[in-house]
Amino acid sequence: MKFNERVYEILKKIPYGKICTYKIIAEKLNTKAYRAVGNALNKNEYPEKIPCFKIINSSGDLGGYSLGLKEKIKRLKKEGIEIKDNKIDLKKYLHEF
Repeated sequence: MKFNERVYEILKKIPYGKICTYKIIAEKLNTKAYRAVGNALNKNEYPEKIPCFKIINSSGDLGGYSLGLKEKIKRLKKEGIEIKDNKIDLKKYLHEF
């Protein structure tokens, strides 16, 4: 399985109302290639099936999103995730595998 596909398989396991970080996804793949995780997310052709919007920076910052930050915020809020000053409370919403 290709790297991007492995990233997407992990993303599908993040529960509703939870987020994860680029770093945790990379560690789950036994790599430190956090940017490669971001690149895989950017290439996601199926944003409705593969929830890339759920991945944020380890600091709680929102990071980027191929469909734009406004859309990322909209999708996160739809799942009940609170955003304050463009940050998410990791203690409250982080999903760890």
